[in-house]
Amino acid sequence: MPFVNIRLVKEVIADDPLGKKDRISRGVVKAITETTGLTDNDVWVVFEEVAARDWYVGESDVQSLRQKKRGAAAGS
Repeated sequence: MPFVNIRLVKEVIADDPLGKKDRISRGVVKAITETTGLTDNDVWVVFEEVAARDWYVGESDVQSLRQKKRGAAAGS
């Protein structure tokens, strides 16, 4: 039984969390079932939402990286 754990920055799906999780889950389940021949009920998908301030890339949190990116874009 495949278990798929999807971690994402919660701000990415904030405008429609249930709808986006549903679409992501359907796509993942479809890919696994088509490839393996398993049924939909054999595939488990779990979402973990992490705040941008708690997700780090190297030494910087995603929230700060996004703020810097927006500042650089505004200065262009």
